[in-house]
Amino acid sequence: MNRLSKHRVPRLYGIADGDALGSSAATSFGHDPDPVTRAVVEMAEAGVRWIQIRLKSVDDRTLYRVAESCVRRLEGGPAQLWINDRVDLAALFPSVAVHVGQDDLTPEAARRVLSPDQWIGLSCHDEHQIRQGDGHDAVDVLACGPVFTTTSKSHPDPTIGLAGVRAARALTRKPLVAIGGIELSNASQVLAAGADSVVVLGALCRGDVARNSRRWVAALEDS
Repeated sequence: MNRLSKHRVPRLYGIADGDALGSSAATSFGHDPDPVTRAVVEMAEAGVRWIQIRLKSVDDRTLYRVAESCVRRLEGGPAQLWINDRVDLAALFPSVAVHVGQDDLTPEAARRVLSPDQWIGLSCHDEHQIRQGDGHDAVDVLACGPVFTTTSKSHPDPTIGLAGVRAARALTRKPLVAIGGIELSNASQVLAAGADSVVVLGALCRGDVARNSRRWVAALEDS
C-alpha cells in the first residue's frame, strides 16, 4: 500500500476477531489454517478488501504465527491486511497496515519503526481526538465510534451516533471509517453520514464467515 498514492478505501472493513470466532479459536491456534487465518481467507475470497486481525488472548509467538499465516495466504491478492494494536508485529511484515488506539503506541512513534508505505489507522471517540488525528502526518486513516451500542468490547466508549459520524466527516478529509454496532440494517445510514467505510466484526465472525462476508459485500455494492 503506497501512502503517497490515492488508495481506494473499500466500503467494508472486516475484523477477524479470535473471541468472536467462537470456542474453536481458543483451542485451534497452531493448526494450518487456524480459525483466524481461515476467517481472513474466507473474507478475502468473498471480496472483503480491508481485513484486520484482532487477537487479545494469545501469546506473542502465537500472534506472530497467525499474522505470518495471514500474510502468506493474502500475498499477491487484492486484500489489505491490518494488525490491531501491535506496531512491533506490523514492523516485521512490510505489506501490512496497523491500527492503534488512544492508549497504544502513538502514531508518531509507530511511524518511526514502520516502512514509509505502511498505513496507520487511529481510533477516535470524540471531536477533539478527530482533530488531533487529522493534524498528525503519521496518521492515514481515522476511525470514529462506537457509532451504535456494541457488544464486542467489555468497556466501550460512549456511542457517537450518526451525528458523531457527520461531525467527524466535517473535521477531516482523511479516510474515515466508522465502527461499533454496525449491521446490514444501518450500514447505509453510516455511509450516508460521511464514513468511507464501515468496520464490521460480530456480523462477519459469528456464524458462517464466508456466507456473512458475501452478504455484506453484495449489500454494500448495491447500496
